[in-house]
Amino acid sequence: MSTQSKTFDQIQTRVINATAKVIPMHLQIQGLKFLMRAKKKTIGARRPTPSFVEYPLPDVGTLRIDDIDVSNPFLYRQGQWRAYFKRLRDEAPVHFQENSPFGPFWSVTRYEDILFVDKHHDLFSAEPVIILGDPPEGLSVEMFIAMDPPKHDAQRSSVQGVVAPQNLKEMESLIRSRTGDVLDSLPTGQPFDWVPTVSKELTGRMLATLLDFPYDERDKLIYWSDLLAGAASATGGEFTDEEAMFDAAADMARDFSRLWRDKQARRASGEAHGFDLISLLQGSEDTRDLINRPMEFIGNLALLIVGGNDTTRNSMSGGLLAMNQFPKEFKKLKANPTLIPNMVSEIIRWQTPLAYMRRIAKQDVELGGRTIKKGDRVVMWYASGNRDERKFTDPDQFIIDRSGARNHLSFGYGVHRCMGNRLAELQLRILWEELLKRFENIEVVGEPERVQSNFVRGYSEMMVKLTPLRQSL
Repeated sequence: MSTQSKTFDQIQTRVINATAKVIPMHLQIQGLKFLMRAKKKTIGARRPTPSFVEYPLPDVGTLRIDDIDVSNPFLYRQGQWRAYFKRLRDEAPVHFQENSPFGPFWSVTRYEDILFVDKHHDLFSAEPVIILGDPPEGLSVEMFIAMDPPKHDAQRSSVQGVVAPQNLKEMESLIRSRTGDVLDSLPTGQPFDWVPTVSKELTGRMLATLLDFPYDERDKLIYWSDLLAGAASATGGEFTDEEAMFDAAADMARDFSRLWRDKQARRASGEAHGFDLISLLQGSEDTRDLINRPMEFIGNLALLIVGGNDTTRNSMSGGLLAMNQFPKEFKKLKANPTLIPNMVSEIIRWQTPLAYMRRIAKQDVELGGRTIKKGDRVVMWYASGNRDERKFTDPDQFIIDRSGARNHLSFGYGVHRCMGNRLAELQLRILWEELLKRFENIEVVGEPERVQSNFVRGYSEMMVKLTPLRQSL
């Protein structure tokens, strides 16, 4: 992002914040949509939205090392990602790509180098965004995952309580009950699409609970998450209609503003303070006025929605695929269900639902024999680090009793480590405990369809057929 663009975004944010008390947030966002439309017609866009057309990717062995571009959003869909990242790990573990559709960036692909970058927030900044590209112009929202300490720490701590151990303990019975309800409604002996029926449904129910969002409108949360995380300009996703993203952000702003105001009124009338994410934000000195900072308000809620959706949802689907690709592991699990907790960590390592996080070098840094210049973009490829042979034995194998499975990078490391990691693990553990109670076999029928993205390693469709347990006489 250029200095001129940053200045424009800063001015825009100040204007929005100054008018937040008199102009409803959703109308402000709709106004931004029309402003961006006019700007593009008169002075042009900040950068043209990249267009991605799928074509067969070449064998990585035919490419010069400088030409390898792991930002291609079809790398995972075409199953080329393992070979591409292995070549970088072996030959250029700190690799500069000058000509990607997202601009120049450094790829960090080995486990230990990724840890170094993630640990050193003094050297590498998370601001202004943690994805490879730029969000749609005008929607440069602020979120604590893309902030540096101390502001990051203050905002994160305001919502950390929702996943405190005691809260998770209290949530366990609710998660188990809802998981059982979904699994008991599934057809047996005939194929159905696991992604919307189970993965999306369970994560939607959990998100609605965490946010105290209207339960019968929970599908909105998944839709907003998919749209905001799938922008072509940001992650190479399929969503190129940027005006539709403004409409989604406006809808989200309207619904969450209403929920925020309703909670304020209920607390003012004497209702006890809740432990959902909205209540926790209202209860913290650092975020209680978040409603008056619209770009932070929308950004942090988008972060909580996407964070609560993608990791769990795609690990729910990925774990099923892993069991089918490695059927001996499923037999091992059925013979010894006490392996489930370790298996959950292995699922998250093997799937790596979010492929990377981006940083900006705060100063010149030497890493892997290369000099990263101040201001350069640095991408920590967790998907590669989790398959690094220097850290994991037989990393492409799925091994449910793998020693050290919890040492995966999927949750990040350091101050930005995923806040909801324990909740994601809890949901996955309960899902597999309940699956084993009900089904003898869980067969993936055909090849699943993968989402178009360089960020989200997820599934858009996975046809599954279930065989129920034989009832004992």
